[in-house]
Amino acid sequence: MELGLVGLGKMGGNMRERIRRAGHTVVGYDRNPDLADVGSLKELVDGLQAPRVVWVMVPAGAATQSTVDELAELLEPGDVVVDGGNSRWTDDEKHAGELAAKGIGFVDCGVSGGVWGLENGYALMYGGDAEHVAKVMPVFEALKPEGEFGNVHAGKVGAGHFAKMVHNGIEYAMMQAFAEGWELLEAVDSVTDVREVFRSWQEGTVIRSWLLDLAVRALDDDEHLAELRGFAQDSGEGRWTVEAAIDNAVPLPAITASLFARFASRQDDSPQMKMIAALRNQFGGHAVENK
Repeated sequence: MELGLVGLGKMGGNMRERIRRAGHTVVGYDRNPDLADVGSLKELVDGLQAPRVVWVMVPAGAATQSTVDELAELLEPGDVVVDGGNSRWTDDEKHAGELAAKGIGFVDCGVSGGVWGLENGYALMYGGDAEHVAKVMPVFEALKPEGEFGNVHAGKVGAGHFAKMVHNGIEYAMMQAFAEGWELLEAVDSVTDVREVFRSWQEGTVIRSWLLDLAVRALDDDEHLAELRGFAQDSGEGRWTVEAAIDNAVPLPAITASLFARFASRQDDSPQMKMIAALRNQFGGHAVENK
């Protein structure tokens, strides 16, 4: 099939390549002309045969809103817009309504895989009407990991980004647990090789995971994370997860504590946040602050 892809950064650029490897045609647009296949959104839309599917991979908020607004004027009834960025699920409902008024479908898609997705595939969580999802399915199949799992039609519009938000909240808590354990091991005199303790957990233990593998990679690069400052940003989805928990009266003590730990890292140089920063850099290419 043909796909228009808007936003060709770390994620979008690799997604374009993976979709092309699966045999599909991708017309990409980015504000950086060195990355783009076409010079404008209009040129992208004009280059696709109807009914069109245009996938948006730009920052959440104003950038996504302006892109959706422009596409609403360029696309035609029967076309579909996919928001694959990290938008808040409440924005999805707004965008779906705005596009539906013009006969344009909308699918929201949470995408996980970071800088490793090109080779390993992307876990996909999408929401929207079945007829709109069906139009995008060849692209979903191209992007997902090999095997039975890795993609899900999570429900109505907004369900995909809500599921991805909860995924990221769980990720916050898991990273915090690894970071706290790492700091405790580093603090005692009796443990003389913390990195190899972490490595030993990669086989046969109940906490073995890709996140643990990435922690070992980070320690191989910098055994005591001495080059990093103990500061970790939050993408916003952890905050949204806690807010949704409050709205629905669901207790999330571990996820909430992990979010607040990141806030605390901005007041002190936290050893634990060195591990959090290292992990975020490993899976997502997020920037770190060096000493």
